[in-house]
Amino acid sequence: MKKRPWRITFIAWLFVVAGLADIGFSLSGVRQQPFHYDSLWPLALGAVAILCGFWLLRGSNWSRWLALAWLAFHVIVASLGSAQKLVVHGLLLAVIAYFLFRQEAAAYFRPART
Repeated sequence: MKKRPWRITFIAWLFVVAGLADIGFSLSGVRQQPFHYDSLWPLALGAVAILCGFWLLRGSNWSRWLALAWLAFHVIVASLGSAQKLVVHGLLLAVIAYFLFRQEAAAYFRPART
């Protein structure tokens, strides 16, 4: 296996931290309104972000696509809010997509086993 590029390590840990933050914020909302189903979405999104980060560190090819889908979902949600959030999330999506799909990163990620 090739050595993991430091940019991939950074992005993976960024996803783990973002997932933990999503879960932390959603758990604070659960305390205020227990058994409210709207509190489950941030928990699920946080879990997906942690999953992405973990498998990015492991070099799974599918995790790149899941990470982009997770970010694209956030861009869509941000488009419902302010233009500033949309621009920030859109730029974040573009930068992370660039680093996840560069030649250097493609050599690290292995295709899924069949």
